Amino acid sequence: MVSMPTLPLAGATPGHICPFDQACSYLEAAAKELRLDQGTLEILSHPRRVVTVSIPVKLDNGDIRVLAGHRVQHSDILGPYKGGTRYHPAVTLNEVSALAMLMTWKCALLGIPYGGAKGGIAIDPQNYSVGELERITRRYTSELIKDIGPALDIPAPDVGTSAREMAWMMDTYSMNVGHAVPGVVTGKPISVGGSRGREMATGRGVMIIVREALADIGKSLEGVRVVIQGFGNVGGAAAELLHQAGAKILAVSTVASGIYSPDGLDIPALKAYAAENHKSIVGFPGSTAISNAELLTLPCDVLIPAALENQITEENVDQIQAQIVAEAANGPVTLEANRVLEARGVTVLPDILANAGGVVVSYLEWVQGLSYLFWDEERVNKEMEHLMVQAYRQVMQQSKIRQVPLRLAAYTLGVGRVAQALHDRGLYP
Repeated sequence: MVSMPTLPLAGATPGHICPFDQACSYLEAAAKELRLDQGTLEILSHPRRVVTVSIPVKLDNGDIRVLAGHRVQHSDILGPYKGGTRYHPAVTLNEVSALAMLMTWKCALLGIPYGGAKGGIAIDPQNYSVGELERITRRYTSELIKDIGPALDIPAPDVGTSAREMAWMMDTYSMNVGHAVPGVVTGKPISVGGSRGREMATGRGVMIIVREALADIGKSLEGVRVVIQGFGNVGGAAAELLHQAGAKILAVSTVASGIYSPDGLDIPALKAYAAENHKSIVGFPGSTAISNAELLTLPCDVLIPAALENQITEENVDQIQAQIVAEAANGPVTLEANRVLEARGVTVLPDILANAGGVVVSYLEWVQGLSYLFWDEERVNKEMEHLMVQAYRQVMQQSKIRQVPLRLAAYTLGVGRVAQALHDRGLYP
């Protein structure tokens, strides 16, 4: 067992699934399979830099509140740090550190010249006005001004943030350095250097990986029964694209509730309904209300957890009836639950592969921004699909060669590439 970093990774409590411990467990399994030496494992298990900043913000009522913002930079062995910025009440330094590590392996797996990072603020954005969120985002960016940049660390949207926050971050950074720097963030609006195809990218990547996995067992998306936990940016996009491809979407959910129809949901009509009802899907005609817990246990061919981490645990894993679980969220299946699913022969498409479409198109956006040459959506989607399919096939090949499950195969590829680069670069000084 590697030693835990001597960092204030607060957030784990007794009986709580520790995200960083879980991330280190996957790293250790890959290191054992790869026969990495202890020194390399020690380096890879520690984030290179952990930044925590105070964010004083004036609320609309005139009160001052001081928030804590984090940015964890795990590795830049392969290139600049890359990772999302999360606004969610459950954000902790422990969680952010785990997600930064996972981003390192994800980028390496996809062959993208990035290292892993993650940032976040423990707030519920629904409790703040647009003006307050702008002030929070701009001050957070200002506090990190020396720690981010197009050749250093490139933030992106994550849970609770969107293109709007990225535009504020880009503008704040640009004002501080004195000129426009579109490459400092990705996931921006197209008007300020964003990429076509970025909004649907993560969901499209999920659809591609599910399609490839089904093809390997002689099936197509036509008529496949799919259940999706989540109907936001990722889950909604995946639902739309899978529906277009002929899949039957039995159920979807939001944080508040879920809906189910054994005959399949009309996803375009549901998206229009949600848009007219402040993102609520409750009461959609022809559907039955269902809880998030019940949704996960529905009989289906493909289950897509597209919400938050730790959704399939030891408590409910025995009730999972899907043949394929595609991790559209980061870490939705706990370590122990993953072992149970693999032992039962359930195909688990790991998050560092299944949800990589977002970072792939973020990379393509970054490339476009640096070159000041922008592509149409067809080219973006084509480039992304090529990288996703290539990574899937490499993982499948690795799984067969090593006789290991897909998750371990994906980690051996990602971790192995970073370890090789570390070996080739050497240790400074």
